[in-house]
Amino acid sequence: MKIVFHNDYKDSSYASDPAAAEGRMESIMDLLSRQKDYSVIKPTAAKIEDILRVHVEEHVSRIKQDEKLFRMALLSAGGAITAAQIAFDGEPTFACIRPPGHHASSASSWGFCYFNNIGISLLKLRSEGKIKSAFVLDFDVHTGDGNKDVLSEYPEIRVFNPFSGDRKAYLAEIEKFLAGINGIDIIAASAGFDTYEKDFGKKLKTFDFYLIGRLLKKFSKKLCNGRRFAVLEGGYYLQDLGKNVLAFCQGFE
Repeated sequence: MKIVFHNDYKDSSYASDPAAAEGRMESIMDLLSRQKDYSVIKPTAAKIEDILRVHVEEHVSRIKQDEKLFRMALLSAGGAITAAQIAFDGEPTFACIRPPGHHASSASSWGFCYFNNIGISLLKLRSEGKIKSAFVLDFDVHTGDGNKDVLSEYPEIRVFNPFSGDRKAYLAEIEKFLAGINGIDIIAASAGFDTYEKDFGKKLKTFDFYLIGRLLKKFSKKLCNGRRFAVLEGGYYLQDLGKNVLAFCQGFE
């Protein structure tokens, strides 16, 4: 399994919000980097043409006014693109990136997001003729309104946010939706770990993230030759964030 990561993601000075918290990336990579079967891939920044496939020029210009934030947002989008490309070639990939992206719409953003990483990565593959269809599971505690916005004109790319309040029902909801899908080219996940029982979501246990990863692996093998990737969204309980991400990756690998 590949882990997409750049040391610049450790720089917490690009913003003052929970996603930019000092030590957040380290809490994840300290565990992932020790896994013998995982190799870390260093991404490059996304190109402006990749961003403009998803966002209007006015939005890009607003982000560009903050040079450090703009550079980090481009690098995060580039990490998602790298993960998508590796996954298309057949190897499961997790992108440990920030800032997150699932609240970034075509002309606006909120919730610690700036550019829509999932949308940028999928439309990059689409523009290259590699995919026509995709499924996106967003299991962040907050609905990925940005994902839905930027992908709304592509009916062949389906975005799903489970909403059940009970953890068992939540997992069953994901499995039921996956079972109803056919004819897709790749599976992507907006991987938000703030659904954790000690985070904002107050819902999932560590093992549940493993089960989500395993479901995505199972259905990717059934539906799209195993092509699957995930990108980091939320997750703010730093004491357990690393072990929750690792649990997901162990199911997903």
